[in-house]
Amino acid sequence: MEKQVNVLVVGEGGREFAVAKKLQESPRVKQVYCAPSNVGMSTVGVVPVAIAETDFAKLIQFAKEHNVAWTFVGPEDCLVDGIVDEFKAAGLKVFGPDARAAQLEGSKDYALNFMNNYHVPTARHATYRDQTAAINSVGQFGFPVVIKENGLAGGKGVVIAKDRAGAIRTIKEMFVNGQARLVIEECLSGPEYSMFVLISNGHYRILPMAQDHKRAFDDDKGPNTGGMGAYSPLPQLSSAVRQRMVDEVLKPTIDGLVAGEYHYHGILYIGLILTDDGPKVIEYNVRLGDPETQVILPRMKTDLFELVDAAINDRPLPEVEENEDACFGVVLASKGYPTKPIHGQKLGTFPLDPNVTIDYANVAGTINDLRGAGGRLLMVIGKDDSLQKARDHVYDYLRQLDEPECFYRHDICAKAGLQ
Repeated sequence: MEKQVNVLVVGEGGREFAVAKKLQESPRVKQVYCAPSNVGMSTVGVVPVAIAETDFAKLIQFAKEHNVAWTFVGPEDCLVDGIVDEFKAAGLKVFGPDARAAQLEGSKDYALNFMNNYHVPTARHATYRDQTAAINSVGQFGFPVVIKENGLAGGKGVVIAKDRAGAIRTIKEMFVNGQARLVIEECLSGPEYSMFVLISNGHYRILPMAQDHKRAFDDDKGPNTGGMGAYSPLPQLSSAVRQRMVDEVLKPTIDGLVAGEYHYHGILYIGLILTDDGPKVIEYNVRLGDPETQVILPRMKTDLFELVDAAINDRPLPEVEENEDACFGVVLASKGYPTKPIHGQKLGTFPLDPNVTIDYANVAGTINDLRGAGGRLLMVIGKDDSLQKARDHVYDYLRQLDEPECFYRHDICAKAGLQ
């Protein structure tokens, strides 16, 4: 067997929990470190590192001192701020796009210009730097209309305004809250899908696809969130439609990255909507998604370490093999999320159950005395030979919990016909 190595994961949420857990399963990995981690990661053998994800200098020093083979960067803000550039300048191997490529998520205007330049289908759109100009033109997109903050917003900077009054109110609020630019788009309709692609300088592998649920409450009501639940595979998505997504969206995107000399090494998320005119892009992200990561990684037979290691070192990428199991997950969030989530509530115990696993995220305290740290606290995940069975495991478990200061959606997977 080849030599075992240490790896470092940067981040502290549910996505990083899932990534670290998956890497820890590889026979090639000696130890997974995670900075800054969360208290739940000790349950899967990950070593927490008390360094903030924004402290690039200390992270670099740690990687050198602990003989880390490479670093996997989870959060988008780190990527946009140039953590990959800093690590490479220090002579360290790192998985993620550099700051230039990370603008595909860091600026919606930048991403839309990329799509325009390389003929990637998306919604009709315009970018505005002036409040009056935005208000005067909002009607040309019809109603409802989509209004987006240009910069990073943790999945919460999107408002779908139903009428002109709501659109004007949203535009004024975004500019008052410091937005230098905002994007207005036509509102596309159709089912949404998450495609994650591991890219190594023009070569790529598609990971298992998933469907996220962005709205806070049942029946897709309430404000947008970072995601309240996900499942994989997608029984309602035919192989023919998936191939259209590859041909009409993914391939032009990859061609654009090559033509633009991005030298992209990392994950690209393509948020897709299947309209009557075919698949179109809602947004790009330059990293794995949360909560989709928690349901797609358990479905991968392929060793995640081997896949990332090949990408970092520009070796041929192994094929991504999916197992036959279905995976289903529901997020448990603090009351008030995403607008004003409560913090510090004492959480009950989460008993072991052979039918589910728990990926921890925004929790504090100790594993035996957990406290909520705001936002999305954890995700309960079921895996079985059918989505229905996996779903039943998760909701059976959630119904047993007594968490009055938390909430979750009850209709994840309804779009696949499951109740």
